[in-house]
Amino acid sequence: MSVSVASLPVAAQTKAPLNPQSDPFVLKAGSTFSAAGSSKTPPVDKELFEWPQRPSRIAGELLEAQKLINDNYLDAKKLKSPDMTKSAVAGMLQVLDPHSNFYDALEWKELLDEQRSGYTGIGATISTFARDGQVSTYVISTWPASPAARAGLKFGDRIVAINGEQMSEKEIDLVRDKIRGPMGTSFRMMVERASTNRIETLEIKRGRVPQPSIPDAYLLRPGIGYIELSEGFNYTTDDEFEKAMRELKAQGMKSLILDLRGNGGGIVDQAVKVAERFLPAGRLILTQRGRSRVDNRIWRSTNTNAEQMPLVVLVDENTASASEIVAGAFQDDDRAIIVGEKTFGKGLVQSVIDLPGKTGVTLTTARYLTPSGRSIQRDYTNLDLYDYFNHKTSGPQIGRAYFEARTITDRKVFGGDGVQPDDVVTREELTEQRLSLIDPIFQFAREVVSGRVSGLEDNRMRDRTFGSRVTPSDFPVSDRLLSEFNSFALKSKNVSPTVLTSEASFIRLRLRYYIVMASFGAVSANQVLNEDDPQVAKAVEALPRSAQLTQRAAKARQK
Repeated sequence: MSVSVASLPVAAQTKAPLNPQSDPFVLKAGSTFSAAGSSKTPPVDKELFEWPQRPSRIAGELLEAQKLINDNYLDAKKLKSPDMTKSAVAGMLQVLDPHSNFYDALEWKELLDEQRSGYTGIGATISTFARDGQVSTYVISTWPASPAARAGLKFGDRIVAINGEQMSEKEIDLVRDKIRGPMGTSFRMMVERASTNRIETLEIKRGRVPQPSIPDAYLLRPGIGYIELSEGFNYTTDDEFEKAMRELKAQGMKSLILDLRGNGGGIVDQAVKVAERFLPAGRLILTQRGRSRVDNRIWRSTNTNAEQMPLVVLVDENTASASEIVAGAFQDDDRAIIVGEKTFGKGLVQSVIDLPGKTGVTLTTARYLTPSGRSIQRDYTNLDLYDYFNHKTSGPQIGRAYFEARTITDRKVFGGDGVQPDDVVTREELTEQRLSLIDPIFQFAREVVSGRVSGLEDNRMRDRTFGSRVTPSDFPVSDRLLSEFNSFALKSKNVSPTVLTSEASFIRLRLRYYIVMASFGAVSANQVLNEDDPQVAKAVEALPRSAQLTQRAAKARQK
């Protein structure tokens, strides 16, 4: 199979708990996959492809090296042939670019499942928190109708052991890997129930868990729609977007905020379909240039009834690849105001190619350009993978030549380093003071929703209704609740009275976030964060300017 993808290793979520967290499945930020047929290997112009030496000779050298290692290496008995093969292939790909990768059988299955809007697992989001000096993994939320939900896992349940192996003090990735496994297989999970503090053992059967690319869509306020497209572009994205738009219009939506923060990319054709909804027929969306003639493509809108409503797009440093295609197309066309932080800067397209043994590779086969002709790809020379994916640069930025273009309304747009927002709004840094509050906030919320804090029984966890709309007046954090938390937190040596006073607003927000999470799930909890999000507030403020920009662009095209 060969599919073109544009996505990126997603490092962090904008609205996730502030501790290390493992979602059901998150694709690496910067993976852009282009839908380009279904062959085992992508077609390549023969006249462009010449081996410096015969493939048989290369294979022979690899086998000879492996034999030499097996015959002479001190700990050869510990070596595994599949691991050595994976390392050899991965090493070859690593010298190409940061986005060409090799995937073993499990990783490959996860990648393909993600493109199909789902994965095999139990459908739980987990995170690590400390209690009495011991770090443990806790269940934060479960997907509706998932194996985790059917097994009765709930917010705050502490994972004690999996198949008899203790999980305390274990890295979250190890816990995640223990939970995952083949479809239909079962495992035993020992948990400490948040509600009773009792230890229970659950038998959980792994299954396919749907993972929509649009977790939430609702009215932020009357007339203003909000669509969170944060989980990448997969084969169901266009259908999900159509459903969200239809439902929001029925509720009276007149303008839209499209949230692409944390969207690491995905299937190019699906991203193009989202952009096409707002761009009239004939408008250029994307140009793709590759080594093969097959990879040279142009996408234009064919929509004769494009949406006219004001549009603002939210982006951040983890908005990558296919989502940058959407943001770049809207910006070049003067169709939307872009708000937030500079995007990741990934303008390369990978083909997804099957290999024997149910493994595969993503191989960079093309680059894309926005309608103005700019490349979003930032420089990755002289950078190791860690620095590249953590947004570090390879040298001084002053004087570096970037591509510059102008839109039809004479706005400047730039290439060579992601999409620059029209309105830059950075998120508040997670200070050491706030870091010291994360564990006690979670642990106290766990006590509150379990009904163990006298006088606060109204906040007890109730029967869950996934996806409920939360209004600003729901679940207020009372002065009594805040006072009880302060008493709880002062028992920790890491929290001082001064911090509790200066960070009272942060504490209220996070307590309410977890209380809502416990009863209604992650989607509703994220609505709480949106209420206090400066980037969302700026997006609302920018909607009238977006309408004016679209009008100016329309007049300019008539000249």
